[in-house]
Amino acid sequence: MNDAERKNIKYFLYARKSSESEDRQIQSIDDQVERMKRIASDYRLTIIKTYTEAKSAKQPKNRPIFKEMMERIEAGDANGILCWNINRLSRNPIDSAEVGWLLQNGIIKSIQTIDKEFLPEDNVLLFNIETGNANQYIIDLRKTTMRGRQRKLERGWLPNFAPLGYINDRNEMGEKIIIKDIDRFDMIRRMWEMLLSGNYTPPKILKISNEKWGLKTKRGRKIGGKPLSRSGIYRIFTNPFYAGLLSYGGREYEGKHEPMVTLEEFDRAQVIMGRKGKPRPKKLDFAYTGYIRCGECGCLITATEKFKHIKCTGEVKRYVYYFCTRKKKDFNCSQRKNIREEDLEQQIDEELGKYTILPEFRDWALEYLSKHNSKEIDERRKIYENQHKTLTSTQNELDELTKMRYKKLIDDETYLKEKGDLQNKITRIKNDLRETETRTERWLELTEKTFEFVTYARAAFSVGNLQAKKEILRAIGQNPTLKNGILEISPNKWLKTISENYPKLEKEYKRLEPEKGLVNTTKKEAFASLRSHWLRGWDLNPRPRGYGPRELPGCSTPRY
Repeated sequence: MNDAERKNIKYFLYARKSSESEDRQIQSIDDQVERMKRIASDYRLTIIKTYTEAKSAKQPKNRPIFKEMMERIEAGDANGILCWNINRLSRNPIDSAEVGWLLQNGIIKSIQTIDKEFLPEDNVLLFNIETGNANQYIIDLRKTTMRGRQRKLERGWLPNFAPLGYINDRNEMGEKIIIKDIDRFDMIRRMWEMLLSGNYTPPKILKISNEKWGLKTKRGRKIGGKPLSRSGIYRIFTNPFYAGLLSYGGREYEGKHEPMVTLEEFDRAQVIMGRKGKPRPKKLDFAYTGYIRCGECGCLITATEKFKHIKCTGEVKRYVYYFCTRKKKDFNCSQRKNIREEDLEQQIDEELGKYTILPEFRDWALEYLSKHNSKEIDERRKIYENQHKTLTSTQNELDELTKMRYKKLIDDETYLKEKGDLQNKITRIKNDLRETETRTERWLELTEKTFEFVTYARAAFSVGNLQAKKEILRAIGQNPTLKNGILEISPNKWLKTISENYPKLEKEYKRLEPEKGLVNTTKKEAFASLRSHWLRGWDLNPRPRGYGPRELPGCSTPRY
């Protein structure tokens, strides 16, 4: 277009800067306007109005200033647009189509950018390519952003601003993390404690924190530094982030930040505030589900928890009940009565009491078993060889998968999924290999801890956490059933030996136990005979399979 033709065109200058991250490298609005005015001066263009706005162009019909400009162009007030780049006009196909249609029909006679001019007589492909690139940039950016957020969530970090009581920070590797806000963390924790006591409502806690404590929100560039709002305190008390969970996109992830309350406290808070529905998506974990079956129909026993808010004391009591799932449609199970967790644990405790031995018997058995470890070592060697073969085979599968991706035989999504599964499998096998090596080398130690189990498991069960109680129950025996509120379990062979022979041996031991300071040859011989009788009925390796030694909570003995 020559200078004479340009003189007949009236231009609107349009400058836009988004607050979104993809435009951080784009020049500011003032810089755009100044540069475009210089171009207008060089080309002798007539600017009748300058439009500026700070809005993202990712979504259509999202810019009121742009809408006003387009309406005036259609009304004939101007027939040209002066802008820094075509992506300043649009980053979505809807707005791009509107601009392209007006240009194609000559309503817009010129779109002048920093480096090129678009005219009605140009090939429409040129304009479509430019606007298509602008739109594709947003699509690619969105994918990259979502992948980054997903990776960050899986690593245990929230990809947003930290809630009140926490602050955003960076670790020594430069990774963005979330840590305690030393100025507010303790105050927010105190607010939770007040709510959990049952003596304070959220509005009352809000008044105390704002007026007496002087709590202020964290100051940012444009917002913050003000007292906490009513909606703000409810956001705190309903946000699972404070219990160590990251709720994002309808899913929950385990966070690496320091929790302010436990999950149990968080759930209690929801009950106190009268939130009837599930306060958050969660999978409850109970100690004795997934293992015990109904003694009548054979279905698994499940459990549910109930909370009761005691108004007079403000206390929230938690109850757990176990009952048959009754999932067999062709079997009319009559087991409709549930059993409280306390009553079930009482029965497990009584069962453990059948297999508890004195420390002296443990010492006798270990002395005998330490001489017969060759069988265990040989068994572990065979297991190790098999695990190593499996590791080699899985690594070969991963190598073949990578070759298939290089040859483009599979797409990225399939490759990443299969690669993740194989890498997880390799990690598990390597862990198993290390455990097998350790168990082979430490067989005597494992055997010793087996006998410590039968010596101390009952005491450990009474103080153990959920996981400890679950594993102790599994170590007792097989095929546990619950019928009419009565637990029955088939003890492992090594425990059955104890229940059948130990009571009378212990009785005899106590009868023969010498008084303090009175040891004679006759009683020594009797003790030796008793010890021999005990060891003859004992398996060389009575340890329960599948339960490695770990420390039981509350004592220095192992759990299985």
